[in-house]
Amino acid sequence: MTTATTTVRSFLLRRAKALLAVASLAVLAGCTAAPPVPPPAPPAAALPDRLLLTAVEFDLVPGWQDDKLAEVVPALRRSCEHVARLPPSQPIGQDGRGGLAGDWLAPCGALRRVAEGDSPAARAYFETWFRPYRATNNDRAEGLFTGYYEAELRGSRHPGGPYRIPLYGRPAGLSADPAGNGQSFYSRAEIEAGALRGRAPELLWVDDPVDAHILHIQGSGRVILDDGSAVRVGFNGSNGRNFIGLGRILLDHGKIATGDTTMQTVRAWLKTHPAEAPALMAENPRYVFFRLLQGDGPVGASGVVLTPGRSLAVDPHFVPLGVPVWLDSKEPDGRPLRRLMMAQDAGAAIKGPIRGDVFWGGGEAAFDKAGRMKSRGSYYLLLPRQRSVPVALATSEAERL
Repeated sequence: MTTATTTVRSFLLRRAKALLAVASLAVLAGCTAAPPVPPPAPPAAALPDRLLLTAVEFDLVPGWQDDKLAEVVPALRRSCEHVARLPPSQPIGQDGRGGLAGDWLAPCGALRRVAEGDSPAARAYFETWFRPYRATNNDRAEGLFTGYYEAELRGSRHPGGPYRIPLYGRPAGLSADPAGNGQSFYSRAEIEAGALRGRAPELLWVDDPVDAHILHIQGSGRVILDDGSAVRVGFNGSNGRNFIGLGRILLDHGKIATGDTTMQTVRAWLKTHPAEAPALMAENPRYVFFRLLQGDGPVGASGVVLTPGRSLAVDPHFVPLGVPVWLDSKEPDGRPLRRLMMAQDAGAAIKGPIRGDVFWGGGEAAFDKAGRMKSRGSYYLLLPRQRSVPVALATSEAERL
């Protein structure tokens, strides 16, 4: 090896070491200068349910000018009659989200001046006395809206012949909400096997186990008796077990196709498979108890008679019963469903801040509409402009409440 070659190699080696040292310093400098990476925010779906209400003006409520608001006035009158019987200091809804009962006295009093059938007067009334609030679940405005109806069954006051399915009243000593009171009670399968025989009042006997189960899901119904008379029954508590929908059960067993879980499909399958139906229906552990109703019906969880097409079942943990709710969703046939309704009922499957069940009335036409409704949508709560209790905190550029 020549001296020149050795000199060149030594030079290149020293240069490579120098460059490596510079690069190492740069890497170290970069590591110390880079800010720490913050942990990722939890996805919205992982956040606990929380109803947020953002104040808006009526001109931002979609379809507000198009609704026949006179149609909701009778439903509001019923809720006002109920509120008038409450102590003025009683909160309306969880944490008084709807104010106090006394806050509703002036709006309900003014309602007396709105003539039946006068939609312009009704619109002026709502715009004067109420403020709309856009409802979201954290930052999500959309939820699921379904439908329900008043079931109609055939029955008798006495067992015998085709009338072999009992409609039980609530057993003595059992609270209306056993789960909430730490009580454990028989499952549907145990009750249908005879666990309550002689231990609970047998109000009526009906002839069809599928219709009886659907009655349990709907919560109220009308029974045409064998003597020609008719009687209404309403919800009077449950066994406190979780609800599992019949559509879910049939789907899990491969009895119906995915996407075909309408009430019509479920009822038809169960009625045409009487040998399999009882065991499958027993997989829904929730069992409902009833009471006989006098006068008009059905009666919702708020204690008032429901109005077809204008009463809405909600989750009362979030939405106060008795408040007007502007629904922005779709009919079962896809047409817009934008109308003012009253939050007057609740249901075991109606859970969450943005969730509703439209009451369509009674009979097969209502059954058809209710069974096919499964629409996405949102809503706005209408609350009295003057309230003793502030509305729950909401993030809004327009108003932070």
